[in-house]
Amino acid sequence: MKLAVLGGGPGGYIAAIRAAQLGMEVTLIEEDKNLGGTCLNRGCIPTKALVEASMRFKSLQEAAGFGLELGQSPVVDLAKVQERKNALVRRLAMGTKGLVERNGVKIIQGHGRLVSDHTLEVDGQVLEFDAMILATGSRTATPKFFPIDGRRVITSDHILNLTELPKSMIVVGSGAVGMEFASIFAAFGTKISLIELAPRIMPLEDHEISSEMQRLCRKAGWRIFTGAKTEKIEVTSEGVKVTGEGLAAADEPLQAEIMLVAIGRTPNLEDVGLDKVGVELTERGRVKVDQFMRTSVANIYAIGDIVPTPQLAHMASAEGILAVEHLAGLTPRTLNASHCPAATYCDPEVASVGLTQEQAESQGRSVKVGKFPFAALGKAAIGGHTDGFVKVVAACEGEDKPHLILGVHILGAHACDLIAEGALALEKGATLEDIAHTIHPHPSLSESLAEAAHQALGAPLNFLPPPKRRGR
Repeated sequence: MKLAVLGGGPGGYIAAIRAAQLGMEVTLIEEDKNLGGTCLNRGCIPTKALVEASMRFKSLQEAAGFGLELGQSPVVDLAKVQERKNALVRRLAMGTKGLVERNGVKIIQGHGRLVSDHTLEVDGQVLEFDAMILATGSRTATPKFFPIDGRRVITSDHILNLTELPKSMIVVGSGAVGMEFASIFAAFGTKISLIELAPRIMPLEDHEISSEMQRLCRKAGWRIFTGAKTEKIEVTSEGVKVTGEGLAAADEPLQAEIMLVAIGRTPNLEDVGLDKVGVELTERGRVKVDQFMRTSVANIYAIGDIVPTPQLAHMASAEGILAVEHLAGLTPRTLNASHCPAATYCDPEVASVGLTQEQAESQGRSVKVGKFPFAALGKAAIGGHTDGFVKVVAACEGEDKPHLILGVHILGAHACDLIAEGALALEKGATLEDIAHTIHPHPSLSESLAEAAHQALGAPLNFLPPPKRRGR
């Protein structure tokens, strides 16, 4: 079978490799000079390199508390931080290309567009295929309201090229992108003002998680404006002035050296030729697919940010494997998007999987909830990372019945690593009893999940919750 994969991001290149393993003749078409898509070149990897630098800087500032005398105050050289990040991206991009080629995949650089349901044109070159996987990814959303100039009003792409540390920054949007960059630059010493249209920051997270994160950010000196609407933006030679509902007083506009617009992503579906072959879209402009990622055209599949599932690299990779294995005639397990973990590498980290307490209760389900604070955990105290907590939401269908895990929500150090246990619990249909019965290493941060399970079952071991306050 000849397979064409349009897009070399974490969905496309993984699909290409798996297809080659299954004996297909695979051609991978990528417009960018590097494989890896947004994730490797402008997203996951470069941002986490900056996160790591900011956390190292913070650790140096806190060294005295561990009895370590450095002799001088640490200084951020943002240009060198960016140099390391760029070198890391180049190395990983080369590794990805080599990995794809060693698996026997042919790589073509160029812009591909469908001519028919079995023909693809790449910058004048015509390719025929038996099946195709669309994996064209997404780009930063840039509404015309924002005067984005790449200098004062910027996106997550522009900020990766900053070489001078701004003294102040306005961040519009408190999703993963906004929170991560706000945390990075706050750790470097930039004064942060965060604007969120929703009533609370990180509105997709469990209410208790986002409320506590908001408290911690304000404690760290952030100015946070929730339920706020940006109405006017004035760009000056010195920075940006913003006025709007829910912001500072009208005679005192919110000001900063730069503004980061982080309000979402738009799927890359222009000039792909979907209309020529009849690929159907949803009302919100994403590609409509079935449970095996097959589009309305039988031999064309779609994965990643262009379909109506979470816009996450790991989701795209899983969808790529599913699509290829279905094409190969295997019987792969379908994916449950609600079992896909979300991870935000802010400070402290936030990660979640499954239903929030509010979502479960809105479905009419009775739930048991267990919470365990990192402040009560030995390993967290050792590392000085005592902010945050683990929250486990489980079904309560009777005291004599196992309590099925419905969701796991973590705010704290290494939350994005710890959430994998929660994802596995949901995927395997685990219960509170299963997690409580599982022996976790001591001392470790992972003990927090077991402790939360014990708490939900009414048998707290290393933490006694404070009694509920009586109403007046």
